[in-house]
Amino acid sequence: MAPPLTVSVPHKLGREEAVRRLQQGTSLLREKFGNQVQILEETWVDSNLDFRIAAMGQQASGKIEVADDQVNLAVELPYLLHLAGTKIKEMVQKQGALLLEKK
Repeated sequence: MAPPLTVSVPHKLGREEAVRRLQQGTSLLREKFGNQVQILEETWVDSNLDFRIAAMGQQASGKIEVADDQVNLAVELPYLLHLAGTKIKEMVQKQGALLLEKK
């Protein structure tokens, strides 16, 4: 199995605000990418999220850990999605930075 795809997105919001924005962000993800990515399972415990998604007929699972100054994502991708790993990583970094920018 391939190593997990990992992404770290720095932020200056503090843990609570970052969690709040990420929780709201899952709704935006459903609206924006609903025909491409489905959230099958989403379980928040404090500032940690365990999730399962489906994309391109494949399923993946992962974790998000929210720290005071960064968000860390690790997701186990099946082979087909792993091939698109670079594009997925770039998209997650871009969307994450937009979601977590200080306003």
